[in-house]
Amino acid sequence: MPVPEDRRLDEIESRLHREDPQFARAFADGRPRRPREYRYHRAWLLLAAALGALAAGMFLAHGLLIAAGLVFAGVAGELFDPHRRERGTRCPPSGS
Repeated sequence: MPVPEDRRLDEIESRLHREDPQFARAFADGRPRRPREYRYHRAWLLLAAALGALAAGMFLAHGLLIAAGLVFAGVAGELFDPHRRERGTRCPPSGS
């Protein structure tokens, strides 16, 4: 391989080690695992808690519990987006 391509591969490797060291280590060991963007343990846990709160709120006819369950279900849904960190903020730019 020419030298510029080697340098590019070295940059990619160092960035991978910096961004997700567990994935890089598992990949080097020959036992690859999902990248960090596709690990949803917290999202599933939050979604289960949200649906539990929603079901309890519906069973008890308690509006605040229903609202909290819906809000947390929305937050959990947002956590399932693997590219949520790549998007910018939703605040409009301040113009003078």
